[in-house]
Amino acid sequence: MTSTDAAAATAATPAAQAGQAPGDGYVQSLARGLAVIRAFDDEHPEMTLSEVARRTDLSRAAARRFLLTLEALGYVRSDGRTFTLTPQVLRLGFAYLSSQTLPDVAQPHLQDLSERIRESTSVAVLDGDDIVYVARRATTRIMTVSILVGTRFPAYATSMGRVLLSGLPDDQREDYLARVQLERLTPHTVVTVEALRRSLDEVRETGWCMLDQELELGLRSLAVPIRDPRGQVVAAANVSTKVMSTERGQLEGYLDALRDTARAIEEDLRVQT
Repeated sequence: MTSTDAAAATAATPAAQAGQAPGDGYVQSLARGLAVIRAFDDEHPEMTLSEVARRTDLSRAAARRFLLTLEALGYVRSDGRTFTLTPQVLRLGFAYLSSQTLPDVAQPHLQDLSERIRESTSVAVLDGDDIVYVARRATTRIMTVSILVGTRFPAYATSMGRVLLSGLPDDQREDYLARVQLERLTPHTVVTVEALRRSLDEVRETGWCMLDQELELGLRSLAVPIRDPRGQVVAAANVSTKVMSTERGQLEGYLDALRDTARAIEEDLRVQT
């Protein structure tokens, strides 16, 4: 690393911008990597190596190393000439959003919907190959295990998971389909990659998903996406019911109300963020 690169990287950090000197624990390479990510914005969604180097005040060699590292980690993709961020970058900020803003914003909307339709409602995000519940309003216990904030389930076997998987870019979705191990959780669970791919295609086309007893016998659920201002799917909301108490047609009848709830959450998230 040259003295010029080091000075440029330090100047780009929040501490330097605030007039603060980095302490002994300061990791300059991390700061420079984050500076490369921040170089992409609405006006610069796609850049060449030279453009990234210029916007970060890094040498071409340093910028290339960071871009290749970010590409290997899945945060950047390249067509051989230009670089763009991938939706995985959202996980860096959405970890905070999931633990702070999203549950606070979603909870009152879930409660309102649950009181109107008298069914359990939830919001979840995708974490690796699982969904994680970040907000929930339960009316009755509908599964043999209690569903709480933080509960995880395999994405392929849940309505919210199918919605989140269908919202992935094609390459990430294909990577998931290439590695997923499908387990027959019930006699109704989809257990072939081709059947799952067809289901995800259908969800992407319709914008919603209904699953009937694929995760657990007696459980039926309906889910829709929650999108960020760019239209990317960042979470999903669902209504879950007992098979014995709710017919498929009745559950599908909740679709408009569930979509309204998702839109209300999206609007509040825009205000909060």
